[in-house]
Amino acid sequence: MGFKLGSQRQNTLNQGQVESKLSFKDTDTSIPGTPVLRKSLEGGVLGEANNDGSIFIHEKLKPGSDMEKHVLMHEMIHMTDMKVGKLAYSDEAIRWQGEIFPRKEGKIYFDKQWLPEGSKDFPWEKMPWE
Repeated sequence: MGFKLGSQRQNTLNQGQVESKLSFKDTDTSIPGTPVLRKSLEGGVLGEANNDGSIFIHEKLKPGSDMEKHVLMHEMIHMTDMKVGKLAYSDEAIRWQGEIFPRKEGKIYFDKQWLPEGSKDFPWEKMPWE
């Protein structure tokens, strides 16, 4: 019976940091557990996080580009917020940290005014790196 050391595909610890033996190519947009689908998105939208756990990326974004990576990180924050119950949405409303904001015709009622979806004025659109 043979034995090979180091051929396992499990995470390891190195000085308190988790390291993975899995390798990902720079152009790979897959995210384990979250399907990333390319499709035509309208109105200048580059990405969408969906209630079904998938992410749409605009088909014209160059695979592996900095812009694609930025959009994926942005949408993954939304996906994480939805999975932990911080964010939810329907066609009629957005729920952010328990507060409901009405939604209709591509706009959301926030801070006593109707703002376009995706506006950087919404707290759920503010990203840690922005």
